[in-house]
Amino acid sequence: MEFRTQVPIPSQEPKIDHGCKVLLLGSCFVENIGKKLEYYKFQTLQNPFGILFHPAAIASFLEQVEQQKASSEEGIFFHNERWHSFDAHSSLSRANKQELLEELNSAILRTYNFLKEATHVVFTFGTAWGYKLKSTGKTVGNCHKIPQREFDKELLEVKADIRSLVETINRLNPKATVLFTVSPVRHLKDGFVENQRSKARLISAVHHSLSEEKNLLYFPSYEIMMDELRDYRFYAEDMVHPNQIAIDYIWKRFTDTYTSEETRKLMQEVEQVQRGLAHRPFNESSESHRKFLENLQLKMEALQEKFPSIRF
Repeated sequence: MEFRTQVPIPSQEPKIDHGCKVLLLGSCFVENIGKKLEYYKFQTLQNPFGILFHPAAIASFLEQVEQQKASSEEGIFFHNERWHSFDAHSSLSRANKQELLEELNSAILRTYNFLKEATHVVFTFGTAWGYKLKSTGKTVGNCHKIPQREFDKELLEVKADIRSLVETINRLNPKATVLFTVSPVRHLKDGFVENQRSKARLISAVHHSLSEEKNLLYFPSYEIMMDELRDYRFYAEDMVHPNQIAIDYIWKRFTDTYTSEETRKLMQEVEQVQRGLAHRPFNESSESHRKFLENLQLKMEALQEKFPSIRF
């Protein structure tokens, strides 16, 4: 007897393998997937502007990528002894204005070069609630702890933003496959009902784009969390974010959907090396540890000979 419902996900094409280049943009959940891809030595670039939750913020970032230039000095500001950009996460903020501008432009150019060769672009949207800066009317990527009175908070219509970012991808790299997912992280600070309204709007807008465009895919990470992993034992201590068990399970569903059996076998080989590199011996000078390192080195060289893109 089956005691849970499972979200049906058919195997989808094109597959992701170690010859692919995967650009990942969006919420903190896209970084969970990105870290897994990095661990298994796929070629990735994730969130060059840091975590961005709203489709409008991601669309704005891609517009700058297409122009190959980030915001000018008018687009940054000084607050709490650091320089910030409303387009980027606080992880990019700097104490020096010039350093911030260089960091932003470096991220833009790095993304442009990677995107031109990308085989897959993964978007994870976190919320449809947007914060519009009153002085400009623009939806910001991050508020940087500026007083809320400076913003208008709105549940935004996101279809145009999603269409915009798809069009930008099509202009820069029409061969890239775009994969959408909605973050399973609940934004309860907005409110319980408000969070559901937000997720519903995101899902509706994504599926509207799926019905209009080719080369668009959808992975139901939100639905897996809500239906298959609905118990609180799959949440972190904050009862909002998926815990590691949930992340690992969703990752398995992801790889079952988008990787081949051959790629998954290679991932197992990579994992053996990764575990070996993380091993901490009791006696580093022992003969057994020396042999262990020699065998590990041979495994690494064998993998790199077959797949030059793999780097440990």
